Amino acid sequence: MMGIAAALLLALQPLQVTAAMLLHQQPIEFVTEGVATYYTVESSGAYTASGELLRDDELTCAMRGGEFGTYFLVVSETGAAVVCRLNDRGPYVKGRVIDLSQAAMRELHPRAGKMKVRVYRLGNPDTLGNLGEIPLLRTASSFPRRREPFP
Repeated sequence: MMGIAAALLLALQPLQVTAAMLLHQQPIEFVTEGVATYYTVESSGAYTASGELLRDDELTCAMRGGEFGTYFLVVSETGAAVVCRLNDRGPYVKGRVIDLSQAAMRELHPRAGKMKVRVYRLGNPDTLGNLGEIPLLRTASSFPRRREPFP
């Protein structure tokens, strides 16, 4: 497991993912592999299954299982990666393993609507400490906007 984790960390971009893992010394746990899609406020209800307001500019995700508040590392087939917080349930379409917020999908690819990904569990706030201080986990509204339109 540690060999896979070390290889994964060396391949990941941006480097903040590596820094976050090293600072918190948490093992990464492989969860699943498959197709990720994104959802927006317009395409779903205003509230998530956890009771939070759905916000397109936050790095969040929906999975069928898992504890709300848990952080997941999502790595696309191109090597792009994003850390998301679980706050909703889904996807409910056969063959899909995770729904990402619009901002999270934009971090993986500026125009993609779905893509193949691997999902790794990083942990929950109790085991990871205050990850909000790490720049990687800011809301996407604090990241520079890409010029390409998102489909």
